[in-house]
Amino acid sequence: MLNKESFREYCLRKKSVTESFPFDEVTLVFKVAGKIFALTSLETTDFRVNLKCDPERALELREEYTSIIPGWHMSKIHWNTVIVDGSINQELFKELVDHSYDLVVKSLTKKARMEAGL
Repeated sequence: MLNKESFREYCLRKKSVTESFPFDEVTLVFKVAGKIFALTSLETTDFRVNLKCDPERALELREEYTSIIPGWHMSKIHWNTVIVDGSINQELFKELVDHSYDLVVKSLTKKARMEAGL
């Protein structure tokens, strides 16, 4: 799953996920119930993904992996940029995508979760 298309397919298999280009024609954004949980540029040659992350875990991941850095153009506290360069395995990458999705779902109001069927 460590390419843009398989990443896209993985995100879209999650419940109540939509994809769009709200910022420009090259930044692909994935939302759950209208809230962003992942985004990537289709224009760059390298594969990078911005993912939401628990602040303490975000710091730990940045210390452990040189390919995980503070979120580019995002809140550096709540977002990481994951550079998919082969230095992290597929299982960790999926776990980080899942973690981002779960954080956003947990932040939704009960009403928003019910409306989204979550």
